[in-house]
Amino acid sequence: MSTHNKKEPKKMNKTEFIAFMTDHGHTSYKTLTKAEAEKALNLVLDSVISAIKSHHNINITGFGSFEIHHRKAREGRNPKTGAKMKIDAYNQPTFRAGRKMKEACN
Repeated sequence: MSTHNKKEPKKMNKTEFIAFMTDHGHTSYKTLTKAEAEKALNLVLDSVISAIKSHHNINITGFGSFEIHHRKAREGRNPKTGAKMKIDAYNQPTFRAGRKMKEACN
């Protein structure tokens, strides 16, 4: 019998997440102001984007990894008309959850 919590997750935007960081986060970080938390979050997000843009994969043990997956050019179809179309090759950023993250979800 599964013991997974089937409760629907609540969506949180960036502003709500910053408030969550300062109100409900780890006790050693509760001294952060919302402005400091926003600055820290922006630094992390901008750094991840810069690293991915520079073709670096990022692995944060326990949390997860951000990687780039190359997608080859292929033929697709326009969903409205069914007409064939060429889809160019591109790099797809992906996130893969680490063990601590997976355990926190279950």
